[in-house]
Amino acid sequence: MNYPQSVKIVEVGPRDGLQNEKVAVDVDTKVALIQRLADAGLSYIEAGSFVSPKWIPQMAGSDEVFNQLLQTTQTNPAMTYAALTPNMQGLERAIACGVKEVAVFAAASESFSQKNINCSIAESIERFKPVAELALASGLTVRGYISCVVGCPYEGAIDPEPVAQVADQLLAMGCYEVSLGDTIGVGTPAAIEALLGRLLKDIAPNKLAIHAHDTYGQALANILRALQMGINVVDSSVAGLGGCPYAKGASGNVATEDLVYMLNGLGIEHGVDLPKLISAGNFISQKLNRANSSKVGIALQ
Repeated sequence: MNYPQSVKIVEVGPRDGLQNEKVAVDVDTKVALIQRLADAGLSYIEAGSFVSPKWIPQMAGSDEVFNQLLQTTQTNPAMTYAALTPNMQGLERAIACGVKEVAVFAAASESFSQKNINCSIAESIERFKPVAELALASGLTVRGYISCVVGCPYEGAIDPEPVAQVADQLLAMGCYEVSLGDTIGVGTPAAIEALLGRLLKDIAPNKLAIHAHDTYGQALANILRALQMGINVVDSSVAGLGGCPYAKGASGNVATEDLVYMLNGLGIEHGVDLPKLISAGNFISQKLNRANSSKVGIALQ
């Protein structure tokens, strides 16, 4: 079985994780978490989202988070602190803070797009084109996300074809990479195989990433199948933080600790210190007054 020699881990806990937790944490706690993750060897951290705190109160203070973090990157240029920018106002705030990479997002499900951002898939793509254009013109890199790539809480199973169409459009607007999100965690390795089998006909594997939620306990199995098919970028969340407010029972992203343990077992390079990562997961779990959702984090405490 062929596996990539190395995997890039995209740590999404401070953004995708925390924004879906019931308890909102303050700026100092967010910065402390992100610094612990960086110290553990994670070189790409999605650190916040420039959205209205009226809609997502957990992301309040993102400007201050980035202002503090980006003072430290002058001594570590290899670090990437990325931000989600859902609109032009968000992008302008990100640029003002000195953010160098932003993310935009679309869904593969019309119903989910309407429920999540109140517009159709086509309208969301049109909304993000000027955002990506300004970001690129300002010297930023842009990453794309697709939600509900194998299943939707409203429509059920999602065919790979609309996913391929959205991925093509995100790449065409300048995204260097598209992350494929199993937002509600219903996917199985067979569904991931069918999805990637379609996408890889037209898109190089180095343009794709996998973003798996663990609602049905399938995340690591799905990631393993993606690795076997040539994907070498994986999104994950320390302590398994997160969920999905539009999907009943959806649990968080795959825990970064569990992913790292699996990669260690496969002999795949990733650059992360597992004990330091576990310490970061315990830190934020305590701050949130919740159990650590990482099985490895619990086993190796």
